[in-house]
Amino acid sequence: MSKISPVTGHYITIEVDGLEYKVFYLENGTGQPLVCQHTAGCHNHQWRDLLEDEEITANYRVIAYDLPRHGKSDPPENTEWWKQEYKLTAEHYVNFILALCDALELKDPLFMGSSFGGNAALQLALRHPDRFAGVLAVEGADYSPGFYLDWWQHPHANAAQVCASGTWDLMAPQSPESDRWKTWFYYSQGSEAFKGDLHFYSVDHDLRDRLDEIDTDRCPVVMLTGEYDYLTTPEDSARTAGRIKNGKFIEMPEIGHFPMSENHARFRVHLLEALEMLRNPAAAPV
Repeated sequence: MSKISPVTGHYITIEVDGLEYKVFYLENGTGQPLVCQHTAGCHNHQWRDLLEDEEITANYRVIAYDLPRHGKSDPPENTEWWKQEYKLTAEHYVNFILALCDALELKDPLFMGSSFGGNAALQLALRHPDRFAGVLAVEGADYSPGFYLDWWQHPHANAAQVCASGTWDLMAPQSPESDRWKTWFYYSQGSEAFKGDLHFYSVDHDLRDRLDEIDTDRCPVVMLTGEYDYLTTPEDSARTAGRIKNGKFIEMPEIGHFPMSENHARFRVHLLEALEMLRNPAAAPV
């Protein structure tokens, strides 16, 4: 017998920096909004298990969107986007997230992003601390250089295979094999946007000299990183959190760079801990 998921999908049209986007998002649950950003070159399928997690959706309205050019969200509608190279910047990325939250009329949302989404979480905490009740930076750091490379779209390479295969050794060997292959498959579909996403990740995002400006009294920050992540290592995230006043860090054993899709069962344990830290920042260990 088939079971219909409680997760629903919608399109919403928003304007960001003069560009019009038709954005697709999935949602489920009630309570405080928890806005979820996928990793570079991927889409909101990564959050499917979280969207169907009954314990979390009993208290949170989980919203997982596809960034424009990813998944079911198209490139901008009102410009000849194919004539320009896609290079995501911190400013446009932040403005997009704010516009989406405004369009959905979210009150005191939490933001959770992974990898380049984790870096975006730090940008939001710095630039707009009054817009979010807290941020969860998963696999994020102050600086992630070295991954904006031409060969992600080299004509002599199968870009989809290159982007997907690059994920394999970033996952923990303890993660379920079926989930690791799903994560690989997700990346095989998003190669066109991957390089442009990494422009933000490795070039435009650099908060090394600004971490002390993040005001966690206004926007608490919790960082979570898997022990098998060699792009953003646990040491990178711990160092970053340590330079943010009252920043919190959780190391996740037996998880890699894609915790929400490679092993949700293990990730959710740490996520629940992080959500409790945001609810009770004074009681959480430093």
